[in-house]
Amino acid sequence: MKNRNPFKASEKSEQNKTALRGGAYSLAITAVVLAILIVVNIFVSALPATLTKYDISSAKLYSITSNTKVVVNALEQDVTIYWIVQAGEEDDVIENLLAKYENLSEHIQVVKKNPDVFPTFAEQYTDETVSNNSLVVECGERSRFISYDDIYVQEADIYSYTYTTSFDGEGVITSAIDYVVTEDLPQLYVLEGHGESEIPATFSDQIEKENIEMTTFSLMTADAVPEEADCVMIYAPASDISEQERDMLAAYVDAGGKLLVMAGPAEDGMLENLYSLLADYGVEANDGIVVEGDREHYAFQMPYVLLPDMASNEITDPLIENNYYVFMPVSMGLTVQGGSQKGTVEELLTTSSSAFSKIAGYDLATYEKEEGDIDGPFTLAVSVEGNNDGKIVWFASSYFLDDMYNAYSSGANADMGMNALSSLVGGREAMAIRSKSLNYNYLTISESAASTLKVIMIGVFPLLYLGIGIYVILRRRRLQK
Repeated sequence: MKNRNPFKASEKSEQNKTALRGGAYSLAITAVVLAILIVVNIFVSALPATLTKYDISSAKLYSITSNTKVVVNALEQDVTIYWIVQAGEEDDVIENLLAKYENLSEHIQVVKKNPDVFPTFAEQYTDETVSNNSLVVECGERSRFISYDDIYVQEADIYSYTYTTSFDGEGVITSAIDYVVTEDLPQLYVLEGHGESEIPATFSDQIEKENIEMTTFSLMTADAVPEEADCVMIYAPASDISEQERDMLAAYVDAGGKLLVMAGPAEDGMLENLYSLLADYGVEANDGIVVEGDREHYAFQMPYVLLPDMASNEITDPLIENNYYVFMPVSMGLTVQGGSQKGTVEELLTTSSSAFSKIAGYDLATYEKEEGDIDGPFTLAVSVEGNNDGKIVWFASSYFLDDMYNAYSSGANADMGMNALSSLVGGREAMAIRSKSLNYNYLTISESAASTLKVIMIGVFPLLYLGIGIYVILRRRRLQK
């Protein structure tokens, strides 16, 4: 008969109870931790995207500029952004951006519209072919359609003969919001009737994006500049205006009107009546085409494609701060004499002291200075402040905004033109939101630096790791012995 030890049995029973209590305690702690994690997850998912997502992209694709915040925070009307997209085809960048807008204001609501479910929804807003991830911004009876191709913009690179892609989501959405909530948009009247060139596509698109309405008009059939004109633009006239037109424009500025002019040398002679508008303020227009004698002040080995110095001004400061250059091709030289009682003149762009004006104009046969040519330096752009709030911004080149030269300047020419227009019609927060490049930024290093890196990565590091490994093995064997 076996002799059982009651103390041993009791000890085992106590150990079982302790183990059971420990297991139950661990299970309870696990359940509590899981419950806390679930609650935290639910709480975090309810937070706005601005608090849970951070933009670490080099192009800041997921960030909102202060311009957008000012426009959105000032909303007093409800704005609906319809996102036309098939289920499962949502663009992540657009989705994140729309969440930022929705979180910025309670007046903004994002509504998805699946074209498979609502095949005719977009037809009430546009006649264009609607791509996935296109948008419609609506407020009351006003709306604007935003194509996917307007969000991801492809442009030809004239240097590499390839296409560059940029993301302009914030720019077009903020512009659309500003458009649908604003009834009285700035009115830009464009003068015609003197062989004016067509406004370049890039600049025209920028005007439309910034919600400035353009209307062409002629002074030949009018008694005065229309009262509703917030600004009059004269772009690249081929012939001179009449004295009557000149007097109407002068009266318009004297009464507080705003005038933006891009006019350089004309092939058929001097635009005397047009440039006499500047003469009233002590600015003289010189005959001929300006040629630079300083190699640092012209581009592409073409002395008539000028790289002028920029003076500090609200129009030029954004370009100066970001180290941009402005191209002024085929320009007329201005001389600011001063002394006018009608207003003040501020120089925006100036040549070097080595510049001179070729009297031969378009018939010039050499870039060397000849007898009769006019010595510089010259002013190429001015800002004129009239005594009665009238204002003139004048660029002495008809090719200043040409798409080719704008591309050469990386968009700086169009930016300066828009800065000038903004200063005339009044600065608006929806302006100046630049698109964000999606191209890769490559690190460029010298050949010697590349060779050094190859030696370090292929030779030094592997030998170093091998030496450390051998040392560790030998040391362990020594310790074992």
